[in-house]
Amino acid sequence: MTTTQQQFTDPELTPRLTDAQWEKLLARAAPRDVVAGDYVFRTGERDYPMVLVESGEIEVVRDALRWVGEEVVATMGPRSFAGELGLLNGQSAFLSARATGPGRVWFLERPELRRLLAQEDELGDAILHALWARRELLRRGPAALTLKFVGHESSGEYLALRRFAERLDLVHTAVPMPADGSLSHPLHDYAREDLPIAFVQGEPIVRATPGIIADRLGLSYEATDDDVVDLVVIGGGPAGLAASIYAASEGLSTLLLEAIAPGGQAASTSRIENFLGFPFGVSGGALIGQATLQAIKFGVRVCAPCETAALRPVGDELELTLTDGRTVRARAAIVASGAAYRRLHLDRWAEYEGSGIHYAATPLELKQVTESPVVVVGGANSAGQAALYLAANGCPVHLVVRGGDLGARMSSYLVNRLTEDPRIHIHRESNIVGLGGNGHLESVSIDTAGQVEARGLFCFIGAEPATTWLQELDRDPAGFIRTGVDVSPGALTGWAGLGRGPLPFETSIPRVFAVGDVRRGSMKRVAAAVGEGSSAVASVHQVLGVPVA
Repeated sequence: MTTTQQQFTDPELTPRLTDAQWEKLLARAAPRDVVAGDYVFRTGERDYPMVLVESGEIEVVRDALRWVGEEVVATMGPRSFAGELGLLNGQSAFLSARATGPGRVWFLERPELRRLLAQEDELGDAILHALWARRELLRRGPAALTLKFVGHESSGEYLALRRFAERLDLVHTAVPMPADGSLSHPLHDYAREDLPIAFVQGEPIVRATPGIIADRLGLSYEATDDDVVDLVVIGGGPAGLAASIYAASEGLSTLLLEAIAPGGQAASTSRIENFLGFPFGVSGGALIGQATLQAIKFGVRVCAPCETAALRPVGDELELTLTDGRTVRARAAIVASGAAYRRLHLDRWAEYEGSGIHYAATPLELKQVTESPVVVVGGANSAGQAALYLAANGCPVHLVVRGGDLGARMSSYLVNRLTEDPRIHIHRESNIVGLGGNGHLESVSIDTAGQVEARGLFCFIGAEPATTWLQELDRDPAGFIRTGVDVSPGALTGWAGLGRGPLPFETSIPRVFAVGDVRRGSMKRVAAAVGEGSSAVASVHQVLGVPVA
């Protein structure tokens, strides 16, 4: 056994609580006397409590793995508590905690912890800061070995695992394969076809996917027979997160289902400069990370990846069927499933997805093209932001725009910066006509410039609404969902007994709402999506007959 014997003495990691605050915690908890070696929670437990230490000492341990021994991560003394962010998001424990000697501890169960965060502002904020700070510290220490991904850096499946873990802020380690593709210990028993491999608490999962990992970590949706939520939100982009936060903060039991990981297209944006309150800009990942934490704080159950396949009214409830066959019952639903990325119709496109073609420009994609020439295609803000981000990080950029006026769909501040940046070559009235490379992307052909060297192609040509699973809703010819007064009169066949028409953001099915990029008439901006998501909750309250808090 190795040990760091690290005390969480930093006030950010273990806040110094007043006597009154400590008593408030104990009032919600149950006592337990322990002796040396008693475990207060163990790795893999799904509903482990926050453990308050009254006397004695608790050590937090990363259990022994197949290739490395046990390690003590931290010790917790009197008037401190054991636990981190997984207490709030439902993740199974990935560390164990045990007493080093005789003492008394108190168990604060998760429901009581969530109620405390909602009701006690100062105390709740101190605890939330500590849980989040501990998660960030654990990401850089031995605890990160509890979830380990191994795969080829250019593999789309490997990148999907990394993106899933990073978007959910999971403590993990990612190990890219060496260039020669050799499998070293502890991988010598596996073949290249087994990649990517995930090690969960040292146990290997070959050909791992985000869905498999979510199930193992307790992040997938699980319901009891009588589990009916007030509101289910489908989609975890800015609109869905805003709706979830406002609904949960106003007393509605809220479930957020995200097909991939929270963030949507916003999380793929390297820099957002025109969002209220961020004069120096903010990355999409940072904005979504804080929003997800805020949702968890208010008690939103965030489940990902959980893809919805069908939605139908059943009496006074709605029933949603997930792609894995599980069902969700809710009193109301908000569809915020966003849009799927459009692709260019070119030979070999599918071959290079994950090995040169990207739909986002974040640090994760930047690692694949470090200081190499790249091509960005698109004429809206996301393409302009990606081009500037890549150029600022050492990549010569070819920006391919189909139209002749760069300012037609792009903010003027971006146009000015793009045209003034010597590292960016803008190709107006141009199209990409070919791709080249042996195993990975090496070149891109532009009809007005010929073949250019390119290690990566970043595609930002728009998206199509993710509504193919909602055939029963009234949609426009492009697939966007009609809401409110925009709903076609002929689609209101089931409304006669309600004595009303659709409320703002309500679709052709009562108690089903739509917000964000999936909705006809939306502005396709982060700020607008946040506004729609929060505003739709007022309509949800009205149809459920629940007064706004």
